[in-house]
Amino acid sequence: MLRPRVPVNPLPTGNTTPLLQPTAPATAVESTACHHDHTPAPVPVATPRSTVQLTPGSAIALAAGGGGVVLVVGAVLVSLLLAVAITGVSVALIAVVLRLLVRDMQKGR
Repeated sequence: MLRPRVPVNPLPTGNTTPLLQPTAPATAVESTACHHDHTPAPVPVATPRSTVQLTPGSAIALAAGGGGVVLVVGAVLVSLLLAVAITGVSVALIAVVLRLLVRDMQKGR
């Protein structure tokens, strides 16, 4: 009845190959002689990639840079937490003062 048409991609090349749909039976095709050379084309030589070499000095610099980043991020997070805590305490103090003022106004009627 209904057949799903799912693309088939056996190799991770990025090109999808759709499923073949059944067609009429294929007829035999006569082969013809060709008059050119069938030798494979030369394969280009891939250049070797250079790897990153860590010397002891660069490893220490990398570790120091990572430590510096951790310290800066930690300082920023602690300062944000401190700002939230100070804001919460000040809002609570204002609420207590307003409550006392409202109580005094209601008693003084």
